[in-house]
Amino acid sequence: MRGGALLAALAAVAALAAAPPLLGEYRTTLLLPVFGYGVALLGLNLLFGYGGLVSFGHAMFVAAGAYAAAVVTGVWRIESFEAVLLAAAAAGLALALPVGALCARYTKIFFGMLTLAFGMLFHSFLFKFYGLTGGDQGMRVRRPTLLGLEFEELDKTAFLVGPYYWYCLAVAALLALLMWRIVRSPFGLALRAQRDNPRKAEYLGVEVRRTRFVAFLVSAAFGAVGGAMLAVPTGLADPELAYWTHSGTLVFMTLLGGFAHFAGPLLGALAYVLLQDWLMSLTPYWRLLLGAVLALIVLACPQGLMGLPALLRARLAARRRRAAAPHPAPAE
Repeated sequence: MRGGALLAALAAVAALAAAPPLLGEYRTTLLLPVFGYGVALLGLNLLFGYGGLVSFGHAMFVAAGAYAAAVVTGVWRIESFEAVLLAAAAAGLALALPVGALCARYTKIFFGMLTLAFGMLFHSFLFKFYGLTGGDQGMRVRRPTLLGLEFEELDKTAFLVGPYYWYCLAVAALLALLMWRIVRSPFGLALRAQRDNPRKAEYLGVEVRRTRFVAFLVSAAFGAVGGAMLAVPTGLADPELAYWTHSGTLVFMTLLGGFAHFAGPLLGALAYVLLQDWLMSLTPYWRLLLGAVLALIVLACPQGLMGLPALLRARLAARRRRAAAPHPAPAE
């Protein structure tokens, strides 16, 4: 990691760590889903930004992680959040093994439609098998312990904006560092090579299908861990977490922040959550305004919010060049 990027990452983590006393309880709770979505989107962007594979069913892994948290805390009565995160990653991998084995054979729209189909199948399973999943009522996620500490003296809000907040920040930072190492590793280079030119990558010795499959597994594990982090504040694992519109939201967050940049999905998650909350406070028609605002942002800046500084610099440079260019002399 370059010096400037490292300093920016450390500054962002420090600012988030110091945020709860400054923002207050309500605004701090808004950041909790940002951590969960940020982890899930890091996984999604491994497929999308680095692998060139757009998944329209990634929400099934988020739901798998949430339901794993519900089973571990509610059915097995294991309160350790570390066990919850491990179980969520295992559930994501178990679901991704058969799905990825088939989807990794395809690219472009075929990959997207297959993931969408599997996502809807998983949503139907969660919705219909009431005895196992609770059906449309979902499953309760009980409050976990953190590093063996119960924090019984804290009510739910104090627990969420205090220990749980800093715990999720640490988990998100560690997983972001892990993903950074993955995308900068030889595996990450192979993944980008098959994205840019799969035939040439095969000629150079890259096992394209296996590379996509491994990326799919890693992406699923990140998505499931993010789902477990999302489930604790709400206290519920719901079938709608796996619905196709939620998958679309994940893709849109990635586009909003900028899938060509490593930190783009993280910024996209933050911008989406804060913008949604602000519009909900203004009007009951917030969905209409949210769609319009997000569409304008994407149209005005195709590279996402992370690409906005470069876009502004390019436009300013073009304006300076036009201003410095000699004007033609007027005709006599």
